Amino acid sequence: MTVSRAQQPILDTPFDAASTAEEVAAGIDLTGKVAIVTGGHSGIGRETTRVLRARGAHVVVPVRDPAKAAGMLEGVEGVEIDRLDLADPESVDAFAAGFLAGGRQLDILVNSAGIMGVPLTWDARGHESHFATNHLGHFQLTARLSPALARDARVVSVSAAAHRLSPVVFDDVGFEHREYQPMLGYGQSKTANILFALELDRRGVRAFSVHPGSIVETNLSGWAAPGTLRAMKLVDEDGKPVIDPYSGKKNVPQGASTSVWCAISPQLDGVGGVYCVDNNIAPVAGESGHDARSHGTAEIPTAGVSPHAIDPAAAARLWELSERLTGVPFPTR
Repeated sequence: MTVSRAQQPILDTPFDAASTAEEVAAGIDLTGKVAIVTGGHSGIGRETTRVLRARGAHVVVPVRDPAKAAGMLEGVEGVEIDRLDLADPESVDAFAAGFLAGGRQLDILVNSAGIMGVPLTWDARGHESHFATNHLGHFQLTARLSPALARDARVVSVSAAAHRLSPVVFDDVGFEHREYQPMLGYGQSKTANILFALELDRRGVRAFSVHPGSIVETNLSGWAAPGTLRAMKLVDEDGKPVIDPYSGKKNVPQGASTSVWCAISPQLDGVGGVYCVDNNIAPVAGESGHDARSHGTAEIPTAGVSPHAIDPAAAARLWELSERLTGVPFPTR
């Protein structure tokens, strides 16, 4: 297995695990820029939307329920909300077609929406829901929006340290011949997010993947019972979130920071296809050895990226699989 040579931490970045999205965006003028943030109405997605908007960008937030999103985005002025269901291919196509019809250039695409730890279910095409929503939906969305991407556009895929739980199992992506474990499905999809960014960048679109940290104050935390969250040391005995950014436990502003940093930081000019954490390019780590069956009582290492997630051969193979499963060829840049 080979790994991407670009995966080398920046030594002089002024930001770290405790930095907030507002801090990493300070002084950067995004006036005239257009951004799309999937899942941009809640959790770290909402904070990403808020900060990009505060720096002057026009932000489009595509969601399954626009009316609900409008309420959740109250206080963030000037955000454009549209309908998008990543698990519905027709919805993806309709949103992208509507955006393209407006003739606008797209400068920033943050693929932040996702699901985590759900029971075995399938999308409209019959694909396992984690892989379908977290990866295939975003693959199709990015492909459809490709004609609008500016020459210097950046695409950010929100992954997770849980990628260390599973590579993409190409012989059985849909769990047809192996036991389904929700966190294996999630981990596989998060590895796919990283591989997608690696191959997208190789194909000429500047792309990054990120681990935001473990953030209890988001919709994703609904997968775990309070006892599980306590066992993972994400909440204290009173059920309050444990905030310790240097061990990966962050609040929402800290969690959104790496997405924003990858989307707009001049420190990353000329660099791409890398997995980032704590506002830096992550080091390469050894395979964690964690089993998804024990995720409820053990913390997943967050410091580095597993070699299986930055293997160029796996990235190219995933790209071909994604085009076949979606039926959507990705336009050549």
